[in-house]
Amino acid sequence: MQFETILFDVHDHVATITINRPDAMNSFTRQMMSDFSRAWRHIAETEDIHCTVLRAAPGRAFSSGVDVKAAAEPAGSVMHDDIWVAEDPGEQLGPKSNRCWKPVICAVHGMAAGGAFYWINESDIVICSEDATFFDPHVTYGMTAALEPIGATYRMPLGDVMRMTLLGNDERISSHTALRLGLVSEVTQNEELWPRAAELAAIIAAKPPAATAGSVKAIWESLDMPRSVALRTALKYCQIGNPVGTAQVDRAAVMGKAKSFSVR
Repeated sequence: MQFETILFDVHDHVATITINRPDAMNSFTRQMMSDFSRAWRHIAETEDIHCTVLRAAPGRAFSSGVDVKAAAEPAGSVMHDDIWVAEDPGEQLGPKSNRCWKPVICAVHGMAAGGAFYWINESDIVICSEDATFFDPHVTYGMTAALEPIGATYRMPLGDVMRMTLLGNDERISSHTALRLGLVSEVTQNEELWPRAAELAAIIAAKPPAATAGSVKAIWESLDMPRSVALRTALKYCQIGNPVGTAQVDRAAVMGKAKSFSVR
């Protein structure tokens, strides 16, 4: 597939998306929203893709959020001028908003600001390099911070989301604080970020795709349900998905192998 603002590659059942606007801090535009919407739909509908790595072109930022300069140009706004038609940009940027249930590993380097959380909030595994920092500048510029921090409440304690939101540009969450808060699950050296993301993706992609995608869908959709309803619904996911997933793996061969694993 050809895109204007992202690089897209598939190898060994892993799709790799690279946000590719380094000269603009990998900020997103209306065109990038369209590119991501197309990419997530392609991933969701392509049987050969089992897992996705989301990363950004090298530079100072994973993403600085919306490209405010481009948004100020005629027809450059990321939302429709009619307030009754306008929608959250995240509905096009995020995998889960596009109903793509293939596992997503997000590899963050440098600054991840504001709208970068559209991707972070909807990823299944988030890792970062040591130079990564996270913050939301909206209130500093007189803007209500709502969409991205509300999404972040599913990844971080409420008090830390509020602190990030209200301090705006005056404080950044370091990579190691992000690890402590649960915003990321692993911190790597800068040069090891992409190889580590690829390594994790390869492990996931080797597993039965019906099992991984079904697990992602079941867990994410449970977030919108009361606990008892989610648990009752969970059994149906297993009853539907297990006959497909178990047929995709030679269980006897897996059980017969010597056990090897890493410890985190």
